[in-house]
Amino acid sequence: MIEKRIDELIKILNKASYEYYTLDNPTITDQEYDSYYDELVRLETNNPHLVREDSPTVRIGGEIIDSFKKVTHEKPLMSLGDIFNEDEIRGFDARIRKVIPNPEYVCELKIDGLSVSLLYRNGKLVRGATRGDGTTGEDITHNVKTIKTIPLSLPNDIDIEVRGEIYMPKKSFETLNAERRQKGEKEFANPRNAAAGSIRQLDSKIAATRNLDAFLYHLPDALDYGITTHYEALDYMRKLTFIVNPNIIKVNSVQGIIDYIDYWHQHRAELPYEIDGVVIKVNNLNDQNKLGFTAKVPKWAIAYKFPPEEVLTHLKNIEFCVGRTGKITPRADLDPVRLAGSVISSVTLHNEDYVKEKEIMIGDVIAIHKAGDVIPKVVSVKKERRTGKEIPFKMATNCPICGQPLIRKEEEAAYYCLNEKCDARKIEGLIHYASRDAMNLEGFGERIVEDFYNFGYLRSIDQFYTLSEHKESLKELEGFGEKSIDNLLNAIETSKSNSLERLLFGLGIRHVGKKTGLILAQSYKTLDNLMYATYEDLKEIPDIGVIIAESVVEYFQDEKNKELIERLRKLGVNFEYIGREQQLDEAFNGKTFVLTGTLSMARDQAKELIEIRGGKVTGSVTSKTSVVVVGENPGSKYDKAVSLHIDIWNEEEFLSKIK
Repeated sequence: MIEKRIDELIKILNKASYEYYTLDNPTITDQEYDSYYDELVRLETNNPHLVREDSPTVRIGGEIIDSFKKVTHEKPLMSLGDIFNEDEIRGFDARIRKVIPNPEYVCELKIDGLSVSLLYRNGKLVRGATRGDGTTGEDITHNVKTIKTIPLSLPNDIDIEVRGEIYMPKKSFETLNAERRQKGEKEFANPRNAAAGSIRQLDSKIAATRNLDAFLYHLPDALDYGITTHYEALDYMRKLTFIVNPNIIKVNSVQGIIDYIDYWHQHRAELPYEIDGVVIKVNNLNDQNKLGFTAKVPKWAIAYKFPPEEVLTHLKNIEFCVGRTGKITPRADLDPVRLAGSVISSVTLHNEDYVKEKEIMIGDVIAIHKAGDVIPKVVSVKKERRTGKEIPFKMATNCPICGQPLIRKEEEAAYYCLNEKCDARKIEGLIHYASRDAMNLEGFGERIVEDFYNFGYLRSIDQFYTLSEHKESLKELEGFGEKSIDNLLNAIETSKSNSLERLLFGLGIRHVGKKTGLILAQSYKTLDNLMYATYEDLKEIPDIGVIIAESVVEYFQDEKNKELIERLRKLGVNFEYIGREQQLDEAFNGKTFVLTGTLSMARDQAKELIEIRGGKVTGSVTSKTSVVVVGENPGSKYDKAVSLHIDIWNEEEFLSKIK
C-alpha cells in the first residue's frame, strides 16, 4: 500500500514538474505540489528501502562523491568547426552542395554552457556525463539529477542517449553573484563559468542551489527510432519530455541562414540565457551520413560564432602613420587577437586628444571591439592591470617619414605634414587612386604601389598610365612575370573608361568621398564643368555644404592640380559622367529601404534602381525604415517590419513602381 502511494506521488509530482518547467502550463497549485512533496518525503524517510532513483526528492541533492569517475562515450561527442562571417557561411553551403544538391538546414541557437550526455535505461536516467575530450568524460549524474528540467524518468521504457547543453540562466547567475558578494566571495565572470563550476561540485547540494537548466539538441541514434531528419529527432525528444529550444527553424538557402543569424545577433540580449552563436546542421540524416566526418568535426554541421562584445590585448607600441592629405594618425601596435572573424594586430587611435582622453599608455592592456562589426576600436584601458612599466603617450612633433615639423590646424584635433613632397603622402595618394571604390586598378595593392614608387616608376597618379613604357623593366622585378604585368596594364587601360565619379574620388580632393563624388558628377556631368563651378553654385547643391564647396574650389584653383588634370586628359582618361541619370520618383525620393529575401535581380541592381530614384538602402529594419522589399524566404527582417507597421512591398509591387 505504501509502495503504491509512493509510485502515485512520484507520478503526480513528475508530471507537475514537466508541466511547470517544460510546458510552462502548471495544472496544480504550488500549495498542492508542496503538500504532495511533503507526503512523499515522510513516506521515503520512514521507508528508505522504497526510495526510487526517479523520485523528485533526489533533486535537492545530498549525494557527495570523492572524485569524478571517467566515462567512455559509446559514440564520440565531437565539437563543431567555427565560422565567423558571411563568406564562410557561403563556403560551408558550397561544400555541402558539392555532395547534396538541394540541402535543407536546421538553424539553432548556440547555448553558452557545457555539453552533457544523458543515458537512460528502461526509461530511467542512469548516467549524466561531460563531453571531456570527446571520447572520455566525467560522470556527473549526482549533479544532473538536481536540474529540475532534466527528466529522471521518461514516458516510454526505452534505452536512449540524448545530448545537449547545461547552462545557467541569467537570473540565476545574477542571484548567485549577489550572494557571493554578500559573503565576500569572488564572483563568477560569466554564466558559462558559473555553470561549469556548479556542475563539477562533489557535493550535489551545492549544484541543487544553483538553479541550472538544460536544452537537449541531439539524438545520436535517431535512425534506430525510425527518424529520418534532425528536425524530427528534436520533436521526438520533446515528446519524451526533454526541453528543446523553441527558437529553431528549417531553411533551404544561405539567405535564410543569414537572416536567422542577423535576427538573433540583434535580439540575443532579450533571451533569459546566454548564446554565443548559431549552429547550422544539414537536416536529413542520410545526407549527414553521406557527408561524414573529418578527424575532429562533422562535415554536416558548423557553428557560426557571434563577434565577442570585446576582447583584451596588449598594446605593444604606438606608431605614427602619414595619410594622403598629410594627416598624422597614431596607431596602436597590438598583440594579435581574433575579433569578429579576423585577426587584429593594430587599431587606429585617431588623434592626440583621443589618446589623452582615454589615458592610453604604451604597455597597457586594452579592450577593443569592432564598431558595427567592421572597424576595430578601443573601448577602454584596463588601468587595474598596470604594472608601473607603462610609457606615457607623446605626440610626434615631426613627420615620421620626411622629418618636417608637424602643424596642428586650429579647427581640427589632427596634426599634418605640409610637405607635398613627403613620400608617405604620395604613396597613400597612389594607393587611394588605385582602390576599388576609386579607379579600381585591380592588382595594385599597397605592396605593389609602394614597390613601384620606390623603384621610381610611379610617383604621381598620371604615371599609372605611362607604366606600359617600362614594361620590360617591370618584368625584371622579383615576383613579376609577363602575365602579371600584362594584367596590371590591362587594369590600367580599363580604368580610363570609368565614370567621372570614380575619378573625382580618386583624385583625393579633401572632403570628397565616394558619395560626394557621385553627387558632383551627376550635377556637373563633366570635369570641365566642375572645374569652373563657383563656391556659390556648389554650396546650393543638396548634401554639398560650405566645407566641401570650399575644398573643391580650392583644389581646382591650384596650378599643380590643373597640370595633373591636363596630363590625365592627354592620356585618355574619361572626364564625363556615364552613370545612369537620377530620376527622382515620389515613391522613392527621400525614403529609406531595406531589401530582404531572394530577389530575381541582384541586390546591387535593386539598390541602384532605388538610389537613382532618390531613395536610400540600409541593411537593418528600424523605426526610420520607410519600406521593406521582400523576395522569397524573407526571414526576420520581414517579421520586424510587420511588428513596426512598416510598408512591405513584394518584388512584383517593387518592379511595378519602378516602371
